[in-house]
Amino acid sequence: MTHDDASAGSSIWRGGLILGVLAALCTALVAFTHRYTAPLIEANEQAYLEQILRPVLGGIEYQDELSKSLLVLDLPHDLPGNEAASIYRVYADGEPAAALFIVSARQGFAGPIRLLIGVKVDGSITSVRVLKHKETPGLGDLIESSKSDWLLQFDLTSLASPVAERWLIKRDGGDFDQLTGASITPRAIIKAIKETLIYFESNQDALFSAETTKQDDQP
Repeated sequence: MTHDDASAGSSIWRGGLILGVLAALCTALVAFTHRYTAPLIEANEQAYLEQILRPVLGGIEYQDELSKSLLVLDLPHDLPGNEAASIYRVYADGEPAAALFIVSARQGFAGPIRLLIGVKVDGSITSVRVLKHKETPGLGDLIESSKSDWLLQFDLTSLASPVAERWLIKRDGGDFDQLTGASITPRAIIKAIKETLIYFESNQDALFSAETTKQDDQP
């Protein structure tokens, strides 16, 4: 072996050693960062989730973090939407108090409308919020709580008030107002809310006794 060969081999060895040390340091840094930032990230996620869910609770006081009561129903299920449905069970004084449903109205004018629907154990609605939609600006987007109070008409309603047959817009012979210049969007939302109430009425006991879904399994 020549002097040059030995020198080249030594350089390769040193380069490999340096790369190995750098890789180890990077791995240690990532592990350290994950260990000390993961709790903060999780806390921020929980706070954001509570911020989204709390407005539909209608003032119900509850125990524990809502995320700890999550139930995810994969397809097929009888709730609105062509995707998994998320349900947060709400407990007060150790007893079921309400369920918060994240479902989709299938037949919006511009596509599915993602809804958050709160239902008390007596079958009445606490509140409804729109989480995501692609409806027409100035018409269908009035379903947003920040743009109109249209969704407020569902507060405290149930399958008994109005009766199931009246869960339609007034144009169709029902009890609910439509949006000016838009009827497809409100029809889709009303249908989704009604279907959610029917599901809750038929499955309430099973919903509150089902095992909680792990956080990593959320949709």
